[in-house]
Amino acid sequence: QVQLVESGGGLVQAGGSLRLSCAASGRTFSTYAMGWFRQAPGKEREFVAFISWSGGSTDYADSVKGRFTISRDNRENTAYLQMNSLKAEDTAVYYCAARYSGSNYMYAVSYDYWGQGTQVTVSS
Repeated sequence: QVQLVESGGGLVQAGGSLRLSCAASGRTFSTYAMGWFRQAPGKEREFVAFISWSGGSTDYADSVKGRFTISRDNRENTAYLQMNSLKAEDTAVYYCAARYSGSNYMYAVSYDYWGQGTQVTVSS
């Protein structure tokens, strides 16, 4: 069982930066791959970024590539999403998720555990 708690969201002007954190409980954090997703009002939840259990493999949605960076610290049981050059269209509730294994990591259904989400609002 893994419990996830996101933090670091807030209101920022376009072009600004935020760093989201995802704190995980349990001693097995290092065995889970992590993902970040987001959901804007009236839209479906969408994939943002992925990082393997070791941190050796990462991937990003095309819409955030070059602006967002996913990372993790397995000693601190925490995953991060550094968001730079934020745009109004990045406004959404951001969720972190954990999965032990599975196929396509871009699919939300492939994740086993979810946080409660943190709101990110980018003003233009």
